[in-house]
Amino acid sequence: MADQLPFEGLNIVDISWVVVGPTTVKYLADHGATVVRVETAAPLDILRTVGPFKDGTPGPDRTQFFGEFNTSKLGLSVNMKVPSGLEIAKRLIAWADVYVESFAPGTVDSLGIGYETARQLNPSIIMASTCLMGQTGPAAPFSGYGFHAGSLAGFYEITGWPGQAPDGPWTAYTDAVSPRILSATIMAALDHRRRTGQGQYIDASQLEMSLNYLSPQIMDYETNGKTVTRNGNRSQYFAPQGAYPCAGDDQWCTISVETEDQWEALKVAMGSPAWTNDERLGSMESRLENHDEIDERIGGWTKDQIAQELMQSLISQGVPAGVVNRSSDLEKDPQLAHRNYFRPLEHQEMGTVPYAGHQFRIKGYDNGPRFAAPVLGQHNEYVLREILGMTDDEVTEAIIAEALQ
Repeated sequence: MADQLPFEGLNIVDISWVVVGPTTVKYLADHGATVVRVETAAPLDILRTVGPFKDGTPGPDRTQFFGEFNTSKLGLSVNMKVPSGLEIAKRLIAWADVYVESFAPGTVDSLGIGYETARQLNPSIIMASTCLMGQTGPAAPFSGYGFHAGSLAGFYEITGWPGQAPDGPWTAYTDAVSPRILSATIMAALDHRRRTGQGQYIDASQLEMSLNYLSPQIMDYETNGKTVTRNGNRSQYFAPQGAYPCAGDDQWCTISVETEDQWEALKVAMGSPAWTNDERLGSMESRLENHDEIDERIGGWTKDQIAQELMQSLISQGVPAGVVNRSSDLEKDPQLAHRNYFRPLEHQEMGTVPYAGHQFRIKGYDNGPRFAAPVLGQHNEYVLREILGMTDDEVTEAIIAEALQ
């Protein structure tokens, strides 16, 4: 059918938390999969405890940090530490095509819902476990967040300013990049099952998945023995490159010159000042050597200009440039508006909230997040009765046993 979503008919149980697991599953949920997001009130998913909160009012159902990574999912709150709660989890695994968890290695095994149990319940199940270091090896017990894996992978060594402490990429970096690889891996496993009938167990190390984004630096060391370290906003190979101050409060515009034609265009854009014709700046190599002086000169030229106007002027003259945007700038960005990037959805607690759409467009396909992230336990009754087929007596027994939180 022309209006059928790509993953319609696919069932997923999402027993993960924080960022990597939920974001991985979100891709499949937004494009049609039926996803049951299993949570508990004790402890809450960490993302439910941090902002931004709607209207600045804290609450586990008022944070868009959680909401952004859990669109198009059904919310079920279950205490898997009690037998009836564990039984509900097992019934979900038997129902699902894909089962994703992101706890420390051994956690789901200790609960009694590891891969061997999952395979017994559902022989063709595709299960994915994601944690910092993978499920095996001497570092497997090391647990933490994407900040830690980003540091161990080497991102912090190469991000920051020379002579200063590592600054690191913004946010828990491996949390942001790992889902891109894990979601594709799950899709490959689904295709394999379609062809063979066989399920899979995917052991996804966030450290290892993120190393793909350090490929040039790793290859440079293996090939040339060269170790890359912090160099601010500058390139190893091209100059000038940097973020330059503009008029107003903390306004900046980035400029990146990678060819001689771009350097000549930048000179013209600046009015061909005499300093640009200094013979010390006549080649890329010499500009790299004199980068400090060039930055000071360019900064003196940009400091009284409007960042947005400067960007447009430079781009029109063939010089790569970009304004340093804030989130408030993105909300008003005409390009994102043109591409219908932000999708307003109605949340049970927060009302109408803008959610990020997808980072691509396909002709004839304009799907985005289908519905807002759930409040805690929002779909308990629907999941238990409609998906699992539990009777009134079974649901009542689960409530009495405090299996639903």
